[in-house]
Amino acid sequence: MSQFFYVHPDNPQVRLISQAVAIIRDGGVVIYPTDSGYALGCQLENKQALERICQIRRLDDKHNFTLLCRDLSELSIYARVDNSVFRLLKNNTPGAYTFIFKGTKEVPRRLMNPKRKTIGMRVPDNKIALALLEELGEPLMSTTLILPGNEVAESDPEAIRDQLEHAVDLIMNGGYLGEQPTTVVDFSDDEINVVRVGAGDPSPFE
Repeated sequence: MSQFFYVHPDNPQVRLISQAVAIIRDGGVVIYPTDSGYALGCQLENKQALERICQIRRLDDKHNFTLLCRDLSELSIYARVDNSVFRLLKNNTPGAYTFIFKGTKEVPRRLMNPKRKTIGMRVPDNKIALALLEELGEPLMSTTLILPGNEVAESDPEAIRDQLEHAVDLIMNGGYLGEQPTTVVDFSDDEINVVRVGAGDPSPFE
C-alpha cells in the first residue's frame, strides 16, 4: 500500500518533500504532479524502479522517457545543447515543453531511444515538481501517467489512488489537474522541429 501525501500546490510542505525524496532514493516509484498532469517518477539509475514503471504503463523498450530537471544547468549535463539553443530554452523554461536532444554519456543507455540515442528533457512549471527536484539534487526519470487503454494523462489524484495504491510507493496529491499535454520540440537534428503542439506556445521554436 502506497503512502498518500496532500501537498500544497503553491507552498509545498518541506517535510513532505523531504519524505518523498527519501522514498525515491530508497528505490521507490512515486506519482507526482507536473504542469502537464500527473507523472510516474523514479531515481535515474534505478533499474528495478524503471521496470516497475514499465509494468504499470505496459511500455516496451522503444518508449521515450523524459528527464525532469530543476534548471538548465542540470539539463546541459545530460543533453548536447549549443549556445543559441541554450538562450532559446532560457527564455521558455520552466514551461509546458518537452525537449528532445541527443543524450550525453551521463544518460543511462536504457533511457535513450535505442536508434536515435535521444532523450526527452523538461523543466516543469509546477512548484511541487520543482521542490522535489531541488531537494533530490539530480534529474528525475519520468513518464506521463497514462494508464493502459487511455490516451490522456491522469489528472485526479483520488482516482489514481483507487487504481494504483498497491503498485507505487507514494502518491503526491497536488490537486486536480486538467488535461494539458506538453508541446514537444525536437532539437536532435540540425533543424528545430515542433513534433506536437500542446500547452506550451510553439511560436518561439517555429
